[in-house]
Amino acid sequence: MKRMNGKLILATLLAASAVGVKAADPSLAPSRHIHCDHFAPSGNMYLKDKSSAGASCKSKKSFKGDVAIQPKDFSKSITAQEDFFEYINSEWLKKNPIPGDKSSYGMFNVLDERSKDEVKKILEHAAQNSGTAAKGSNIQLLGDFYKSAMDTAAIEKAGVSPLQKWLSDIQQIQDAQAITRMFSKLGIHDLSTPLGYYVDVDAKNTTRYIMYLNQAGLGLPDRDFYFRMDEKTQKNQAAYRAYIQQLFTLSQADKSLTPAQHMENVYAVEKALAAASMTRVELRDPEKNYNLLTVAQLKANYPNIHWDGFLAEMNVQPNEIVIGQLDFFKAVDSLIVALPVQQWKSYLQFHLMNSTAKYLSQDFVEARFNFYGKTLSGIPSMEPRWKRVSGVMEQYLRDIIGQEYVKDNFSPVAKKRALELVDNIKKALEERLAQLTWMGAETKAKALEKLQKIDVKIGYPDNWLTYERTNIDKQPYVLNVLNGAYAENLRILDKLSKDKIDRTEWGMGPQTVNAYYNPLINEIVFPAAILQPPFFYENADDAVNYGGIGMVIGHEITHGFDDQGSQFDAQGNLKNWWTEEDRKQYEVLTKRFVEQYNGYSPLDSIYINGELTLGENIADLGGMIISYNAFKKATAGSNKKISGLTPDQRFFINYAIIWRDHMRPEALRMQVLTNVHSPAKYRVNGVVSNLPTFHKAFEVKEGDDMFIPENKRAVMW
Repeated sequence: MKRMNGKLILATLLAASAVGVKAADPSLAPSRHIHCDHFAPSGNMYLKDKSSAGASCKSKKSFKGDVAIQPKDFSKSITAQEDFFEYINSEWLKKNPIPGDKSSYGMFNVLDERSKDEVKKILEHAAQNSGTAAKGSNIQLLGDFYKSAMDTAAIEKAGVSPLQKWLSDIQQIQDAQAITRMFSKLGIHDLSTPLGYYVDVDAKNTTRYIMYLNQAGLGLPDRDFYFRMDEKTQKNQAAYRAYIQQLFTLSQADKSLTPAQHMENVYAVEKALAAASMTRVELRDPEKNYNLLTVAQLKANYPNIHWDGFLAEMNVQPNEIVIGQLDFFKAVDSLIVALPVQQWKSYLQFHLMNSTAKYLSQDFVEARFNFYGKTLSGIPSMEPRWKRVSGVMEQYLRDIIGQEYVKDNFSPVAKKRALELVDNIKKALEERLAQLTWMGAETKAKALEKLQKIDVKIGYPDNWLTYERTNIDKQPYVLNVLNGAYAENLRILDKLSKDKIDRTEWGMGPQTVNAYYNPLINEIVFPAAILQPPFFYENADDAVNYGGIGMVIGHEITHGFDDQGSQFDAQGNLKNWWTEEDRKQYEVLTKRFVEQYNGYSPLDSIYINGELTLGENIADLGGMIISYNAFKKATAGSNKKISGLTPDQRFFINYAIIWRDHMRPEALRMQVLTNVHSPAKYRVNGVVSNLPTFHKAFEVKEGDDMFIPENKRAVMW
């Protein structure tokens, strides 16, 4: 299972534009329907007001600087007409280099660091008091988990020994049936296998939950990393092969083969899986990736995969399952008997060790970081241990941490103002829909219905998750992680027995600097941690807030109408609600946007994939348009300058500020090749250059670099 803070993901991340190691780590790749948007690092921005929305009355904190916009920090050598992103952000970026433990640095990172500091206080308090806490209490679970993770002496002494039973079980495998059962056993503990699975709302019947099966099981970030022949990719392939061999050398697992022989086995299996995998662009097609089969059909179509054993390991008996990629599962069905059993044993041992290496002794931690961190993302050094640990605990005890976080880090004022902004922005989109000339009345009516039914969640959930089945104690860190994963996955699998779906559940915690749209629920969600400067100021002018959190809100709403989200109806069902002619008109407009982004080259010879990033680009553009319209309606008749800037200028400036970010070349290359989000610079320049309101605000004219002729501008919503 691939998860984001306890909730499984199929499609895209708002927050994934700067994710560092996580972005390069296939074990953390998104795999589902929630549309998370990087407004978080990674991987995934901030001058802070003294009265921050993120602080309670008890804890007023501020970042360096007390105002939202500081014109003195704008570039003196680059104009807004030449490069708007660089004009606003270049000086800040020069003064704030990328820290040694990060692949990128920007406003999301600033807020994320503050959130992590608050979480650290929570974890340290629990660790100090867990000794006297009742078994299974929040304090005991948090404290013992944290202490086991920070006890480096015990972790070093244990080495790989906590995994010996797992390694031994893999070595005993004799046939395809045993291979399949191991897929399930590893998967339910969040360990990588070819059969990725999760339980979520049925995309074509949103009254029920269903199990999804998707392609998975690669150690490199993407299928294409196995087949590209450019120099950089070949170096990455060589480094990955060396890393595989290194883990077998460190573990001394299965001495029946040399580490080099194990490595050849692992790479051969993965390359065969990669050859059958869909591309990232193909994975964006919801229809193509929804194939409903009965379990009987599953057994008939893929007879070599032992489905009874696979499902028995999870203790579930579904009648139907959705298969994502039919060709991939056909390939696995063939490979599971065509490849020698020993190859599969090498593959499973490696993926067990690779998935858990960061929880083992330092030699394993460093080996994994050297490949995924240094080689793939260009990160010189690891984050401090406590930060790495808190990220892990967020996955398996998220809501316990969240309950403590909101006590001192969420303002009711922020929630009230955010709800007002949501209402205004929804009204703005309603007015935009009525004015569209390319969409007919029938489709407009259904679009309005979907807009009106969007559910809004802000701050934190009404109902917190509980953790009765999570067995955390003073055992080795890696076993606490595996136990946490197991309990969380049992909770998710339990959904298959529910009579109705739970619309109150959140996909991330309030301490997460991010936001998302979930098409299956038709909801937008804004955790407490994003309701802070520069996204939201309690006392700033409307221009700043609409350019910040207003755009984020508009972005998430627009996801309901981007090239993917527009395929889901008001109830969340994957269903065509468009007339044929309107869909054709829409695709003409989206093609223009694809071509625009295909022309952007963040690195030499590396171009943005306009098809891969289309949904996010549409959401950025739509979010800006409807947020601007809501802003103008809310401030009708007002044109007061602040710091010499008009309201329109301040609106666009804060939009550029929230995307303030720079990346290491390795991480930037990784993002362009694998991420559905465009790099930050193009999320700014690529959007505003299409807007006549921007041209007017900054006197952009024909011949300027930021100018796009009217007949080539992409405006859908």
